Amino acid sequence: MKSNQPLLESYNLGSITLQNRVIMAPMTRSRADNPEKAPTDLHAEYYRQRSGAGLIITEGTQVSKEGVGYINTPGIHSKAQVEGWKKVTKAVHEENGKIFAQLWHVGRMSHPYFHDGGLPLAPSAVNPNEKVYTPDGFEETVTPKEMTIEDIKRTIADFKQAAVNAKEAGFDGVEIHSSNGYLFHQFFNNSSNKRKDDYGGSVVNKTRFFFEVLEEVKQVFPENRIGVRLNPSLHGVFGMEADKETIPTFDYIVEKLNDYNLAYLHLSEPFTDVTDIPFLVSEIALHYRPLYNGTLMINTNFNQEKGNGIIEEENADLVSFGKPFISNPDLPERFALNAPIAEWDEDTFYVPGAKGYTDYPTYKESLKNTDN
Repeated sequence: MKSNQPLLESYNLGSITLQNRVIMAPMTRSRADNPEKAPTDLHAEYYRQRSGAGLIITEGTQVSKEGVGYINTPGIHSKAQVEGWKKVTKAVHEENGKIFAQLWHVGRMSHPYFHDGGLPLAPSAVNPNEKVYTPDGFEETVTPKEMTIEDIKRTIADFKQAAVNAKEAGFDGVEIHSSNGYLFHQFFNNSSNKRKDDYGGSVVNKTRFFFEVLEEVKQVFPENRIGVRLNPSLHGVFGMEADKETIPTFDYIVEKLNDYNLAYLHLSEPFTDVTDIPFLVSEIALHYRPLYNGTLMINTNFNQEKGNGIIEEENADLVSFGKPFISNPDLPERFALNAPIAEWDEDTFYVPGAKGYTDYPTYKESLKNTDN
């Protein structure tokens, strides 16, 4: 695929060559509606259809049963799940695509339903006062259980084993989900982390758990096959309340990540308007490009024009797209053709079955259907 668009240029991501810089962002789709919570042939087809992306990052995959917080989301901690993911990686690789597994633990953003009546784990016993979706519909979150040191050590081991499983399943690499108000983010944030031990208080302590996990994961995958996702200016959603220490904390994390030869750093622009909040950053890529020496991937509300612009201005190397990839399995090709972007159906984002999942046509298929 040739084009003078920056988005469609190839890119050397460590030891992997990406065919373009249009990255498929991780998106929960809730199609693992089986007792094993394992990917199925339907997942394999969904990801195969989108293998024209420079890189696919899978939906969040739980590293353990303790990490679950949503219905019908796949894990990567059992044999059945690994076998399911093997179908996915095989399908993507047969189309010459590249795919990373996103390793996920939701922490307190969960409900006792998912834990046999037990409490979700979190840095501290602080209720996020949010809602989570269960088979009975939306339910209020609860006050979680503060993780013991033993819980933390077990979770570190779970992430390492998940990386082992991802490697066995044939993934090209992994992304550590440290964003969007989930477990690592809860450790970073003062509103959710009230600990007085080695995992709370100072910036070094609040980020210790994350870096201990990274150290273990790099024993499985080379550093240049590991990505990290962060959301520095998240505020007012997922139970996160930012403060004046928030950006300095993320500055510390990002600058320390320069000590690693990561595949990429995946950052999200703010989900909400933070321009009036003096202690937050409203333009994430512009703030972190000078601080980070490696490959920078940016996400949130990008379209073709904005994506090309941010790469051309050298404020990011890669751009990840979420919802556009749901309804446009051939998104990079549409960009190459300057073709219209098909609309997505939000009613089918999280329901079982092929509808709204694998039945979106490519642009060329839609033209054929119109001709007929």
